[in-house]
Amino acid sequence: MLALAVACVAASLCPNAAARAAPRAAPIPGGIAIVRLAPATDAAPQAFYDGRPVLVERRSGDWQALVGLPLSAQPGEHTIKVVSVSAGGVQERDAGFRVAPHTYAIQRLTIKDASKVTPPPEALARIEQEALKMASLRTHFRDLAAVDTDFVLPAKGRLSSRFGLRRILNGEPRSPHSGLDLAIAAGTPLGAPAAGVVIEASDFYYCGQSVILDHGQGLISIYCHLQQIDVTQGQALRRGDRIGLSGASGRATGPHLHWSVYLNGNPVNPELMLRN
Repeated sequence: MLALAVACVAASLCPNAAARAAPRAAPIPGGIAIVRLAPATDAAPQAFYDGRPVLVERRSGDWQALVGLPLSAQPGEHTIKVVSVSAGGVQERDAGFRVAPHTYAIQRLTIKDASKVTPPPEALARIEQEALKMASLRTHFRDLAAVDTDFVLPAKGRLSSRFGLRRILNGEPRSPHSGLDLAIAAGTPLGAPAAGVVIEASDFYYCGQSVILDHGQGLISIYCHLQQIDVTQGQALRRGDRIGLSGASGRATGPHLHWSVYLNGNPVNPELMLRN
C-alpha cells in the first residue's frame, strides 16, 4: 500500500489530524465543508450546492454532505439545499455552513516551450474543445450508494507544488494551481487512490497523457503528464491498481505527477482526502 508522504497544507487546516478520518473538513476556498444532514437511521437525503448535487455519506452515525468549495468562494455564510423523502412526502430545507477566508501563495514558473504558455493559433481550436470536454468530465455525477473516500497517494514522492498556488508562468498570470504536484522520476508506477471507474484516458494539449477516475457522487480524480497510460475507458479499478507511468507530457517543467481532485465540480485540496 502506498504510504502517505505529504503533510497537511497547514496545521490550521487539520489540527489533531491523526484522530480524524479522511476526508477532513477545511471550509475555505478550495477546501471541503462537511455538513450534518440527518441521523443515519433516516433514509439517505440528497444535497445540492450552487445547483449541483453533492456527495452524501454516512459519517459518525449521521448522513453528512461533503461539499467541494470553489477557489472563488467568498468568506461568510453559505447554504446547501437538502431534500429528504419520508412517509410524509418530500421535504426541502436549507443547511448552512461558514467559509473562512484564506489566501494562497504566489508561485512563479518558467516554461522553456513558450507555446505551452501562449499557444500558437493552430492549437486554439484543440484547446477549446479539450476545455469543454474537461469541464464536462469534472462535473460528472454517478449515483453510487457507497463511495470510497479514503484515499492514498498515487505514488510516493516529494510534494513540489501545493494546491491553490496563484501561478505566474513566464511572467504572465495564469489560473490557480488546481491540484498538487509530486516530483517523481519519469516511469514511476502510479496507483489508483481509491476504487473508481476510468472515464477518460487520452492526450490533452496542456495536461498531456491523462487519466480521469470517477469515484462516484461527483468525486473525480485526475492524473496528468503521464508517460504511459495503462487503463482504458470504462475500466473499474480498486485502490492501488496501476493506472500508468509518470512522465512530462503536455505543459510540464519536468517529470512529475499533477494530481487533482474535484467535488461537485470544484477543485479541492487533494491532501484533505488522504488517510492519515
